[in-house]
Amino acid sequence: MVSVGIIGASGFTGAELLRLAAGHPDLDVRIATGDTQAGTRAAVLYPSLAAAHPDLVFSTYDPADVAGLDLVFLGLPHGASQGIVPELIGKVGHLVDLAADFRLQDATLYPQWYGEAHTAPELLPTFAYGLPELFREEITAATHVATPGCYPTAAALALAPLVQAGLIDTRGIIVDGVSGVSGAGRPPKPTTAFCAVDEDFTAYGLLDHRHTPEMEQVLGATVLFTPHLAPMNRGILATCYARPTGATSTTALLGHLQTTYAQEPFVVVTDASPSTKATLGSNCAHVTARYDERTGYVLAIAAIDNLTKGASGAAVQCANLLLGLPETSGLPIAGVYP
Repeated sequence: MVSVGIIGASGFTGAELLRLAAGHPDLDVRIATGDTQAGTRAAVLYPSLAAAHPDLVFSTYDPADVAGLDLVFLGLPHGASQGIVPELIGKVGHLVDLAADFRLQDATLYPQWYGEAHTAPELLPTFAYGLPELFREEITAATHVATPGCYPTAAALALAPLVQAGLIDTRGIIVDGVSGVSGAGRPPKPTTAFCAVDEDFTAYGLLDHRHTPEMEQVLGATVLFTPHLAPMNRGILATCYARPTGATSTTALLGHLQTTYAQEPFVVVTDASPSTKATLGSNCAHVTARYDERTGYVLAIAAIDNLTKGASGAAVQCANLLLGLPETSGLPIAGVYP
């Protein structure tokens, strides 16, 4: 068994990691920290975990407790990981960070998009970008991984094959993203309370959302990104628009996506419009594409579960690659419906 620690296990991504680890044949969770919930049983905070982790108690983070573990997941808010990663490197086998601390390779982007300088820029090159469908070789060869944001995951899976094939212009790509409320995390906020979200639909982060440079890094393109908050618990839907570089058609675009993802276990290329409900609880992304002859635009759409393929599922997928385990181990391929 692989000895595992989850630092920041009391948040939504941590709870999802605990759910997935419970169904994984090789992961043994030894430590689950949650400073704000220290002393609380996981089954009390998340009754859904009661059968899987009946005796697990969240603890306060202590680097000595995780030293020697084979794998450590970091489910902390942005800015926290870079403060503790330096003390963990060399003391644990592998690190998989679910925050944005090590996603951007250009350290100068952090002050602009995250409001503060990176405190460990020398470590950025040591983290592979954790989107296996695009960077599998880099992940397999790495020791540490930074998993992508949920919005960039959906946008990249919809657009990257078209960019890489030179089928769309990399200038002025537009990404309209919609997220469920769980994307804002477990701590309550005025904008994510039930009365604020119910029967509402709003755009936020206009022109300055921090996932923008991540999308641009992955795609090698300029992106105008507008996120939206929808009154649903989980899910990401990314609707993307780009100009073609030459003559194309819906058949050609879908055909290219089908060829690109033919051997990918967690990507479904569909003729229908992707649905967040279809991905609920699974590690799958559903993608499609169209060409609109009337306006001359290429339309590419992807749907994922923001907590699974958009966070914790991707983290486990990357961990499997780091550990030399079957990539699909412990990861649900079927969604929950209705």
